[in-house]
Amino acid sequence: MDKKRLSWVDVTKGFLMILVVIGHYPGQLDFPLGKYIYWFHMPAFFILSGMFFKPVLEKGLSKQVIHKRFMQLIVPYLFFLVTITVIRYGMEIGSGNLDMSWYLNDIWTLVIGGRFARGAYGVFWFVTTLFFTFLFFLWMTKYFNRTKQIAILAVFYLIAHIESVFAMQVIGGAPDKASQTIPMIWNIDVALMAVVYFALGYYMKNIWMNITKPWLIAGLIGTVSAVSLDWFGIIDYHLSMKFLRYEHVVLDLIIPISMTLVFVGAFQWIASRMSLKWLQQIEKHSISIMYLHIFTDIVLNDYFNYGIIGFTAFGLIVPIVASIIIQKLVPHGRLFLGGFSPKKRKAAAKPVKLKEAEPQY
Repeated sequence: MDKKRLSWVDVTKGFLMILVVIGHYPGQLDFPLGKYIYWFHMPAFFILSGMFFKPVLEKGLSKQVIHKRFMQLIVPYLFFLVTITVIRYGMEIGSGNLDMSWYLNDIWTLVIGGRFARGAYGVFWFVTTLFFTFLFFLWMTKYFNRTKQIAILAVFYLIAHIESVFAMQVIGGAPDKASQTIPMIWNIDVALMAVVYFALGYYMKNIWMNITKPWLIAGLIGTVSAVSLDWFGIIDYHLSMKFLRYEHVVLDLIIPISMTLVFVGAFQWIASRMSLKWLQQIEKHSISIMYLHIFTDIVLNDYFNYGIIGFTAFGLIVPIVASIIIQKLVPHGRLFLGGFSPKKRKAAAKPVKLKEAEPQY
């Protein structure tokens, strides 16, 4: 795959990252933009991740692949977790909070993570969920054929919806509170849902790589229909992967897939005709943006009065500056931003007599 062909991937991810920032705006939006963003933006990330998944069938390679993903996902997770926490605690101590029980309770919440970690850590659930989604799918593709994989995915999908029904309807109340009544470290249970989207990225790779006109039209029909039905009050659809809110077994597939088809197809078309390097730059610093955009607002909103535009601008610019600083000034900064790449082992050179050496072609 050449860089020109894949530029749309970075552009799409950059756009999705902007939606992540907008989706965490603490104020009230004038129209249901937030709802529509949540319909597809997190499933789209899992779909795009699955598109680049490579099965590991050879013996002995699984540990290397898992180690690589751990270094790329969990090491940055821990780095930003510790960094934000140290700064937060410094701010708390500075404001006079010396209650040890508060700190112990906060640390316990951060250890559990997932949907229980709120505020500055509101997006941390995605990384741990993605890591376990990868492990689930790696296991499935290693030990089961395609038919059995689909059967396992169907079971996971149903279990995820049963869990959602229990949280949203049996327990009831606000989705964030209801989901927190189900104990689970690092939102591993959300991986049961996420792995389905991840698998769709992998199984439909040929389609995603080149969204043809029929697929784009199908996506448009699905998207326009869903938005229209919601706009006129015929349906009231919501999707929140973090808080186990999966409301419809069929629409939870149709709507995210349709909207992802539209945006991926649109950016493939646009990226083939013009340069969108600013979106590629956003994707380049996406790790820092993801972890720091909420914390940026927490720090700055006492000093600045801004709306959605200012929130989005600060949520992008400040983390990008932080990303550049981390890369240039922090030892192993690239590693903390997900830039780990395993060293290639050099093949042992065989001693060869110069006179008998074979010609090189």
